[in-house]
Amino acid sequence: MEDPRISRMYAAMIGRAASRTFTKLKRGLHSTTTWIVLIVLALIGTGIAIRERGRGHLTKLKSELAGPAPVEPGPTPQPGGQNAIVLTRMQQAGGITPEFLSATLLPGRGMNVLQITAYLPGKGEVPLLVSPPLEVAAKAMTGIDSDVNGEASLAIGGAFEVPWAGQISGTALQGGTSVPANWEGRVLALPINAVSSKTDGLQSSAGGLMLKLGASSSGTDAMPDGGLAQATFTTGNFGGHWPSKTEVKTTVLLSARTMDLTVVAKNVGTEPEPMGIGWRPRFAIPSGDRSQVMIKLPSTTRIETSSEASGLPTGRLLPTGKTAYDFSQNKGAALKSMSLNDTFVHLQGGMLSSGPEVELRDPVAGYGLHMTMLSASIKAIRVYAPANKAMVSIDPQSNYGDPFGREWSKDEDTGLVVLHPGESMQWKIRLELFQPSTSTSGQPIGQP
Repeated sequence: MEDPRISRMYAAMIGRAASRTFTKLKRGLHSTTTWIVLIVLALIGTGIAIRERGRGHLTKLKSELAGPAPVEPGPTPQPGGQNAIVLTRMQQAGGITPEFLSATLLPGRGMNVLQITAYLPGKGEVPLLVSPPLEVAAKAMTGIDSDVNGEASLAIGGAFEVPWAGQISGTALQGGTSVPANWEGRVLALPINAVSSKTDGLQSSAGGLMLKLGASSSGTDAMPDGGLAQATFTTGNFGGHWPSKTEVKTTVLLSARTMDLTVVAKNVGTEPEPMGIGWRPRFAIPSGDRSQVMIKLPSTTRIETSSEASGLPTGRLLPTGKTAYDFSQNKGAALKSMSLNDTFVHLQGGMLSSGPEVELRDPVAGYGLHMTMLSASIKAIRVYAPANKAMVSIDPQSNYGDPFGREWSKDEDTGLVVLHPGESMQWKIRLELFQPSTSTSGQPIGQP
């Protein structure tokens, strides 16, 4: 439909021309010729308008009057090419206790837990993981170049680690793209992570082989106080790197007070296979004050490492009592200026607990997170907390670091489970929120 402003503009132009003509005509031209001239002028004006429309000038003028056309935003990129799953729930009335509010999951990237948000009294909605927005994560999670093996997932959110947790190290095989792992008389060639550095003359493959895999199916269910998300991964033999075929099912259950994470791995092939599972979350420090953050661990034994930078195990187990690594006290110990890149083993559960328990406390923010190991398969807890970063990674693992390594004695169970065809293994933890200022017993609010 034509813009009325343009019609009025042409009418004004013709009107002004006609007015000038009439003024001259009033001075003495009153003949029939005068009226013929007027009619001709009107026809000429109409012709000009029609000609300009035909040349596109009228459309151009209409566009200029209307202003630039709005730019339609493109679709938000999705990591791994699959839509993110976002579980959400409404905050309960009152606002006097902390509550989980949402969980963002990436089925296109091994069900990476990109973000968890919670309501903290006095602070409002707070992100609990160190992680970028979805569109930024998608740009990093490309599956090529430095992310060719899914390495970006290890630095974003919380990655599930299957079929082993942590790192496996060794001298690079010919070609320099993989490291060997010896299991049951066969050599497994595992891809070297592009982000790993050569340490102590060794290369590493970290985080398992599911970091960049897309789910073969996924879905959600609404719950009375939250939601549930599930994803199934048909991994095959992980691109030829593993002895048998595996099916992995992940489940995340969100409610106000708790968040359960479950992974079940099943051998659907024809050969036995080793299996380990872990989760590598990068927890934020809401207050930003790392020095006063406290950690409580259910262990008095840690694995000695060749260096803090590498975190590679020597095979020796060291007691933590009366050392800087003793985090087993009732409320744990403050990080202060200490850096950690250590794995704690021989986990111990409390008399009334459902399993070994970890606590992360940020007293300044009034924030506490309680993690319970609900599966007996979880044998180790790796803690990565660099002194120069406001984050703490607490990784509940079913296996020790470098579980195939020769450094381990035959008597030490490094946690890898052998799954025969048809057999399954479960890994499960529970997260709970509490307020340190009102939790004098070391238990989450509402717990005995």
